[in-house]
Amino acid sequence: MRAYFPALNALGLIIMIFGLLMGFPLVVSWSLQDGATLAYDQAIVTTFVAGLLLWLSTRSRRRDLRVHDGFLLVAATWVILPVFGALPLIAYLPGLSPTDAYFEAVSGLTATGGTVLTGLDSLPTSINLWRTFMHWIGGMGVIVLVVAILPLLGIGGRQLFKAEVPTPMKESSLTPRITETAKGLWLTYCLLTLACGFSLWAAGLEGWDAVIHAFSITGLGGFSNKDASLGHFHNLNVEAVAMVFALASALNFATHYLALARRSITPYLRDPEIPFFFGVLLFSIVLLTVYLMQFKVHADLFTTVRYVAFHVVSISTSLGLATYDYTVWPMFAQIWVLFLGSFIACSGSAGGGIKMMRAIILYKQVLREIIRSLHPNAVRPVRLGSQPVSEGILHAVLGFSFIYMVTIVTLTLVLSATGLELITAFSAVVACLNNTGPGLDAVGPASNYQALSDFQTWVLAFTMILGRLEIFTFLVVLTPSFWRR
Repeated sequence: MRAYFPALNALGLIIMIFGLLMGFPLVVSWSLQDGATLAYDQAIVTTFVAGLLLWLSTRSRRRDLRVHDGFLLVAATWVILPVFGALPLIAYLPGLSPTDAYFEAVSGLTATGGTVLTGLDSLPTSINLWRTFMHWIGGMGVIVLVVAILPLLGIGGRQLFKAEVPTPMKESSLTPRITETAKGLWLTYCLLTLACGFSLWAAGLEGWDAVIHAFSITGLGGFSNKDASLGHFHNLNVEAVAMVFALASALNFATHYLALARRSITPYLRDPEIPFFFGVLLFSIVLLTVYLMQFKVHADLFTTVRYVAFHVVSISTSLGLATYDYTVWPMFAQIWVLFLGSFIACSGSAGGGIKMMRAIILYKQVLREIIRSLHPNAVRPVRLGSQPVSEGILHAVLGFSFIYMVTIVTLTLVLSATGLELITAFSAVVACLNNTGPGLDAVGPASNYQALSDFQTWVLAFTMILGRLEIFTFLVVLTPSFWRR
């Protein structure tokens, strides 16, 4: 057990920091007198004391973290933090079961946005703020935040950064020190959040509505303080702002940071994911608009474009906010937008799914194999932009894609075995694995996950964590060889 003390010691620090972050909604609750202050008092004390006790009890074996410790710490962080994130919800909503509270907190921290709560319009402002603030914390990454603000703790920042952000082809740092890289990413994230909040306010939202949705949108989470989601406001300007900042958050934050630091658009022009990102989105909007016009789903072209464009962007980037129940569309359109959420978000973004970079590599690898079938001796390296992709990365991408599909099939069968209807089971797994939020049928945008059984809820909570850690980081910790010293 002592061999795991370094990871547990760092986990204690992370839990303490998380407890301190609850001070933000506490201050809001106190200033607004919204009746939830006591819930935060209890949650902060419990969280901080638990972290402190864990930190003190493991200090004897403190050292720099190694690769092995990094995987354990990252997996443990994403499993345990939702327990504490759920405390304010349980304290204020005594009828909320521990299972549902944990699901809600997991959905918040993984920036998924699938909810089990109703009556959001009547909840205290601070409770809704805490739900979306968890999106914001988890959107960029809890560990990335810790690496950024705790550079002197000697907890192996580079190993943690790689364990939490395992996207391929992103081994090079923006700066020579990983701490400076993390700070740069968070600075960009904060500036984008501020810009989103002020833009929503200028577009017509009231102050706290703008703040709450700014956290949700930049974190690509999807929680709202309204049961009708963003559709509650019936405001085209708000929808346009949400789309713009969802697109920005689905791009690589490293690209944003470089463009900001160099005061140039050149980094955007050199990012190989961006042409595919916007190309697929534009094609999808045109395709679904033409398709839905054939079925006369909406009254006119403008209304069709409005709903199609918003939901293509929202679902594909894994934001998950809705303005309309798109499950009334023909099934092809529903499956198409759900499918887009599997790969549209770029690497290094707040979005979920396999990421656009992997999708591009897979596409080019398939193309190469087709050409090899015609010309067996042809030498055609797979390139991403001007950079050749190594065979090691190709194998890693293929392996990830395989386990991604196996995970969807396996968990869909598990949910189906519990009696859940197939479309609901499949879409719930896809939505949770991609951290999208709403699925189809019984878990579509017009409903939520409240009707699921406890077992089904736990399966989907596990699925969200798998998706946030891009499967391998979590599965590594579950292998028997990981625990052999």
